[in-house]
This record gives sequence, C-alpha cells and structure tokens, in this order.
Amino acid sequence: MPNLTVAVIGPEGYAGHLGKKGTVSDITFYNQKRDDVTVTYIEPSRYPEKLSSLFFSISMAGMALLIVDEITPVFGECVLMLDMAGMKKGILVLRNYLDPGQVAPLLKGTVLEQYPVMADDHATLRELFLDEAAKGTAQAGDSKWGSVPVDHHFPVKGVGIVVLGSVAEGTIHAHDQMKVHPTSKVAHLRSIQKHDDDVTEASSGDRVGLALKGVEVEDLDRGYVLSNNPALVSSKIVSGRAELVRYWPAPLKEQMIVYLGHWMQFIPARIAFVNNAGDWKKPEITLKSEKDIVYPPGATILIHYLEGGKLRVVGRINPV
Repeated sequence: MPNLTVAVIGPEGYAGHLGKKGTVSDITFYNQKRDDVTVTYIEPSRYPEKLSSLFFSISMAGMALLIVDEITPVFGECVLMLDMAGMKKGILVLRNYLDPGQVAPLLKGTVLEQYPVMADDHATLRELFLDEAAKGTAQAGDSKWGSVPVDHHFPVKGVGIVVLGSVAEGTIHAHDQMKVHPTSKVAHLRSIQKHDDDVTEASSGDRVGLALKGVEVEDLDRGYVLSNNPALVSSKIVSGRAELVRYWPAPLKEQMIVYLGHWMQFIPARIAFVNNAGDWKKPEITLKSEKDIVYPPGATILIHYLEGGKLRVVGRINPV
C-alpha cells in the first residue's frame, strides 16, 4: 500500500477539497485512498500563529503543495522553511491573478525554483498526488530497523496505548521491540494499521497507527521516537556548522534562545558557543537544550528564532 504525505500550505481547510478530514490539532490530517494507494495531506492549522505548526507539517511530508493568494511575509517564511527543509518535490498554485513572473525572483536559488505551477483544480491535484503515490516506493533502507516519531497518542479500551505517526526511516514490523527515545522505556509493537487496514509492516513515508504494549500514556509525549535503530542519537548538545537563510540580518550571538526542529520535535535551546570567523552566515555553533533532541546520523536540524518578528526561520545545522 504505497503512501504519499503532502504538506498543504495555504488557506485553512484547502486540503478538505483533496481528502477526508482525520485527526485535528495544531496540524490537521486529511486522507485520500484509491484502491491500495493512499495520500495523507497535512495542514499547519495553527500557522502563522505557531511556527511549529508549519515545521511539523513540512517535516512529516515527502511533497509540498503551496497555494499563494498574495505575496506577503508569511509566503516568504513558507518559502524559507521549505528550502531549509530541503523539500525538493512540490507544486505551486497561484491565485488572485498572480503571475509566475511575480514570484520567480523570490524563489530563485531555492528548491521551490523547480516547482511546477498548476491551476487551482482540485480534481487534477487529487489525481496528480494519487499517481505520484502509486509510482513511488517507500525507501525502506535497512529493513531490520525503523523509527516512528510520535505526533499523537491516547489509550483505547480493549487495545491499549495507540500512537499515531509517520515512519521516518527504515521499516517497522508487528511485534518489534521499540525503544521510546529519549527515555529508557521499551514498547512492544502489538499491531500496525495504515489507513485503518491491519498490516504486518510499514516503511518510510507510511502514515501508521501503532498499538503498543509495555508503556503507559505518561511514558509518551509528542516528539518522542519509537525506534530500534541502534545508531539513533539522543543528546542535549548539538554542535556543527550552521547555514543561515540568505535574509538573516546579523551574526548569531551566544546566549540567544532558538528552537531546534527535527521530525516531531520543536525544542528550545541556547547558543552556548558561536564562531563567526570567515562567513558569518556559516558559523560553527554549539547549542544546549534542557531536553534531549533525537536524530539519526546525518540528520538536518532546522533552527528557528521566535522573537524574529517577520523572519523566524534562522537556518539549519548538520550535527557532527
């Protein structure tokens, strides 16, 4: 059952024209199914008030649909977030008589420069995303392990604890033993559902519901990661060379409080060290947080500054 997850960024409720509404919180899910092919649409329903809502929607997606009604700072922030997240696959829908030539200068040099512009036609978009899901195969990686960041969790009578999330890497199997990062708890994966169908395994990109045994509700939180990947990192310290967005106005300073985003985590951290020698838009930095941030080797972590006014996307860092 191939699945494609699409971040739908635009007027609230637009994804309701593409799929059936599902789980609602600061991110809202919509689901579409044709035979065994599924598409999950995610809207950042609390954005622009909550920047984390936009980050979570993009972080979980494999493709983006950006609907542009006007050129505003919000549009610019969405472009920067998509670019820093490396969202290479996407579609642009321009409305209110906007011309591609009006947005092209703002997209130049970003991943969005390659997004095709399509008409605001819901039926065409639905078919396009279903076809994209059908021809895509999950990148399972090493089938011996997998990781699922938690976005929602709750108890279900007669079932136990249920977790909703998307497989971020690898493949998971029913009856796997999964460590609950960043804790020391271990959960037994009783069963897996994809779009309400019971399955024995799920791979990268799949939207899943997991029934767990061995943990309680208080053992879980949004952003926790269920994984049996032995290489997964869990640390309160992140160091490496950062890359700042081209519009960032000034060098980073020690003691600044920023927010680190990875998978379903959006964690405050303090810049404990910064070396701006050379190109100050590519500084060496060390960040310290009170909570562990969980990520695999080679991960890209986005940096945000919530006091930045109209510019809240700082850049990204690849931890070393």
